[in-house]
Amino acid sequence: MTHPPATPLPHHTVDGPEDAPPLLLGPSLGASLAIWDPQLPSLARHHRVIRWDLPGHGGTPTGVLGAGPVPTTTVPGLARLVLGLADSLGADRFAYAGISLGGAVGAWLAAHHPERIASLALICSSARFGEPAGWQDRAALVRKTGLGPIAEAAVSRWFTPAFAGSPQATALLDAVHRSVTPAGYAACCDALAAYDLRAGLARITAPTLVVAGLADPATPPAHARELAAGIADARLLELSGAAHLANVERPAPVLAALLGHLAAHPDNGPVAAAPGPGVPAPHPAEGTVQ
Repeated sequence: MTHPPATPLPHHTVDGPEDAPPLLLGPSLGASLAIWDPQLPSLARHHRVIRWDLPGHGGTPTGVLGAGPVPTTTVPGLARLVLGLADSLGADRFAYAGISLGGAVGAWLAAHHPERIASLALICSSARFGEPAGWQDRAALVRKTGLGPIAEAAVSRWFTPAFAGSPQATALLDAVHRSVTPAGYAACCDALAAYDLRAGLARITAPTLVVAGLADPATPPAHARELAAGIADARLLELSGAAHLANVERPAPVLAALLGHLAAHPDNGPVAAAPGPGVPAPHPAEGTVQ
């Protein structure tokens, strides 16, 4: 059953069989849903893949954030957009994978709406993306001067030096100028500044895969290890030769990990109650390192 949207919907694409299990894919700050192009053909063979754009990114207008002289948002606000999208497509329960900010949206959903999330994959993401002041300063800079300085610096955060000059890296950096608005980018920086899910990780009951790039300066491996240690029974994969956009730089191992995770957890069955206050911290995750 398709439900009418209660909120504006982000731009999205749907690929794969109509009757296949739904899989929502969330993008990174500064990137459109095209960030998932390397994995899409394989994922869409057995899943109804729903990719979405952040506000002011790709095909989603900044206007989905509402009227106001300075658009802003939060991770819970972005999660409401995603739930509205899922509802409009009849996806009452779905697998979710997200990169960086897109991963934060999925983690928040898994912690606060566990009945909706069948499985979770967090790629180069974090429970807290550093000190808020850094993101606040970046938002202010973009609102004042535009995306030029940020886009030029993105290459060293997104990719290792060996990959930075590749056609894939060049195309993604060019897309920042073409398909990202300063207002949307700054609003998403506001969301990252305010985000802190460290105390809520134990609430996540969905089977979880955490993927880290060992050369990631934006969300270093310690961030992934904190996620994996805080989410019960999470599995951790650390990839050499990858910076922040690991699924672009190392597409094959990320795809293999996602396919294995989705196959092992097609549905988590009855939803477990989220742990409440006083519940002991989960044991460190079992992980694999490559």
